[in-house]
Amino acid sequence: MRMKDLVEKDRNWMKRALREAERALDQGEVPVGAVIVFQDTIVGRGHNMVETLNDATAHAEILAITAASDTLKSKVLADCTLYVTLEPCPMCAGAIVLARLKRLVFGAFDEKAGSASTLYNIPQDKRLNHSVEIVSGIEEEACGDLLRSFFMARRSVN
Repeated sequence: MRMKDLVEKDRNWMKRALREAERALDQGEVPVGAVIVFQDTIVGRGHNMVETLNDATAHAEILAITAASDTLKSKVLADCTLYVTLEPCPMCAGAIVLARLKRLVFGAFDEKAGSASTLYNIPQDKRLNHSVEIVSGIEEEACGDLLRSFFMARRSVN
């Protein structure tokens, strides 16, 4: 597949992750969304549900990994790509490695907790038993704008 075609495909899947992020926003959650794709089909999706579930681990990536594992009946997601609107935190980056995802594609960089390039690069840490291909900055502006507007609105209320 040509690079241009792959980038376009990544952009289209990221737009699906953005829809998940909008679902989080509608529920008053931090607007982060994720989809997992296997053979051009979404096999898992998730959006932040930390507040709704009162669960600090209910991040979009974790919920999408759980859904994909259930769909594929496997804890190993070796031929799958995870699309997420925000660079994963340390917990989610670790889960990505443990699930043996092939690719990680993220939108906005996370300067406070980013663990796929900004602060750490857990998915490509050579000391671990699996390395993940990372593509960053896909639909970065749209992903970042959604987060910025959410936090600006929260600050103006408080």
